[in-house]
Amino acid sequence: MLRKIDRYLLKQYLQVFFICYVSFTGLFIVIDAFGHLDHFVDHAQKSGEGLFQTLVGFYSYRSLMIFDMLCGTLALVSAMFTVTWIQRHNEMTALLAAGVPRLRVLRPIILAALSVSVIAVAFRETVIPSIRHELAMDFRNLSGDQALPLQPRYDSQTDIRLGGEAVVVSTHSIRNANFLLPQPLEKHGKQLAAAEAVYLPEEGQRPSGYLLKEVSSPAALLQRPSLRLANGDLAVVTPPDAPWLEADQVFVVSGVSFELLTGGSSWKDHASTAELVHELANPSVELGAGVRVALHQRLLNPFKDATLLFLGLPLVVSGANRNPFIAIGMCVGVTTLFFLVTLGAQSLGAGGWIRPALAAWAPLLVFVPVAAALSDPLRR
Repeated sequence: MLRKIDRYLLKQYLQVFFICYVSFTGLFIVIDAFGHLDHFVDHAQKSGEGLFQTLVGFYSYRSLMIFDMLCGTLALVSAMFTVTWIQRHNEMTALLAAGVPRLRVLRPIILAALSVSVIAVAFRETVIPSIRHELAMDFRNLSGDQALPLQPRYDSQTDIRLGGEAVVVSTHSIRNANFLLPQPLEKHGKQLAAAEAVYLPEEGQRPSGYLLKEVSSPAALLQRPSLRLANGDLAVVTPPDAPWLEADQVFVVSGVSFELLTGGSSWKDHASTAELVHELANPSVELGAGVRVALHQRLLNPFKDATLLFLGLPLVVSGANRNPFIAIGMCVGVTTLFFLVTLGAQSLGAGGWIRPALAAWAPLLVFVPVAAALSDPLRR
């Protein structure tokens, strides 16, 4: 049951958290919006929307991304400011003089910070994947109907090279598609050329893949039976075997989703943990060690947030009447050092120098003993 002091500290914590979040978000929006204002003005004129409506629509999703990125840091900053506030007003001294243990005083703050980490996990797994398309939208292509360059990619299961002139995000299509067939299928034609390729997810008996429209090469393929790999798996479905295909269409079976084909490195940032696991097990996709590092980090993020919290709190609690600006400095120093180690280990893991699991665990192996050693003032 919450006592009056618990409700008071929890209220202070939530107020500081909200103020910090709004401040960081507002600063980001102001800097970013003024830097790209001409693109927003052009889109507002072409779409008929007002400039304010365009900015709100774009940055409302970006504000959710900022929360996902900064929730751990904001939890620490809010905790440090709350503790500094009650120490500057001698409220901590009064509570300790009344015989209340320091850890009991800080309990609502610690529980609130840990609750933020748990909420962030749920937010990361549910909200972020549901708005991935909006988050991936570039300020130069706010409508999503502009053609963007395509980096070709191989389907590791069929060995078909997926390529083309450009992609259109809004329609999940590839313009002037150019798919290269593997050596066992070259006798039917080395490349599949079509005016457009549209990604179709798996539905019923039909596997996922790309529907090629207005196929121009090889023209003879349109009259032949479907192409299969050496193991018997379908690779290219042709009109004679599929009544749902038109005379100038073929269907290329592929487990490479459109998001994975066009998302690049940002794909893993917007995917859920279940999707990361699924794609790692997908035989059509060869993902680098960076995705495995990201998966391990997802599982350890709440523990990292807790470690960061117990690194910062003792620095404030260890001295009385701390100046708020000193608390800010200590928070920035601790957070910077923690994230430098995290990014360093992540780079080593993505580069193959160390195992992905070790890359994710390295910050905890380094800082958990330090946090345990510094937490003595909390227990006094």
